Amino acid sequence: MTKAADEQVTHGTTNVYADLGLPDAEGQLLKAQLVSRLADVIAVLGISQTEAAVRIGLAQPDLSNILRGRFRGYSIERLMRCLVALGSEVDIVIRTQPGQEPETIHVHR
Repeated sequence: MTKAADEQVTHGTTNVYADLGLPDAEGQLLKAQLVSRLADVIAVLGISQTEAAVRIGLAQPDLSNILRGRFRGYSIERLMRCLVALGSEVDIVIRTQPGQEPETIHVHR
């Protein structure tokens, strides 16, 4: 199979939400990364969505929606707290200038 001479390939960035022109692309990417990590933690713990939902304090269908990418109604903070409820620690690193010593905020139980 050959490409037509006038066919162009557009390369995306590392943020699909920005590539699609969606509002709050950076926030959506961060949420997606947190949800991906949440799914990883659930798998490592070897627990069901039902058990994870109980530990987090959500209904299982709500957790299922989050894990399937339907997380628009959930804040970044709430997703971080879901990770903490499953035993993870979340660190927020703040640098105001390149090369400056970072300040780290720890979120844990």
